[in-house]
Amino acid sequence: MPSEPTRVLFVCLGNICRSPTAHGVFETLVKSRGLEQRITVDSCGTGGWHVGQPPDKRAASAAAQRGYALEHLRARRFAAEDFDSFDYILAMDWQNLSDLQNMCPKDFPGHLGLFLQFAPELKRDEVPDPFYGGEDGFTAVLDLVEAASEGLLREIAGADTTR
Repeated sequence: MPSEPTRVLFVCLGNICRSPTAHGVFETLVKSRGLEQRITVDSCGTGGWHVGQPPDKRAASAAAQRGYALEHLRARRFAAEDFDSFDYILAMDWQNLSDLQNMCPKDFPGHLGLFLQFAPELKRDEVPDPFYGGEDGFTAVLDLVEAASEGLLREIAGADTTR
């Protein structure tokens, strides 16, 4: 493993529902495996409507019910400089991935893709946006994010960390 930590960025539209949920879940998983010196985590949105705001209360509540803390997170907007700062930039859906691909420098050496590619057993590409739905949408997002987080950690740190 390189001496520099692997840097992971989760991206959704407003950075108040899906990407902070992924941030909190993956960060907790990394810490539980003692890998916080090897992997750093952040999240952002492609839109700037919620910059500086905490995650949606419904997302924070659903996450807290499973032991994940999101209160310390604040929304920020994706910046072109993020391509210089992150090894994995993972979008929650095709539209955000397309927006990121349109900004991506041709020489970006990292991984730019969909987060759910790390959970092929789910047989789906996108984490649905729960913002306009009910509480069950936030629970469904957590289910998807937990599965993909395990797969991502295996990819980054190797299968030996799952014990």
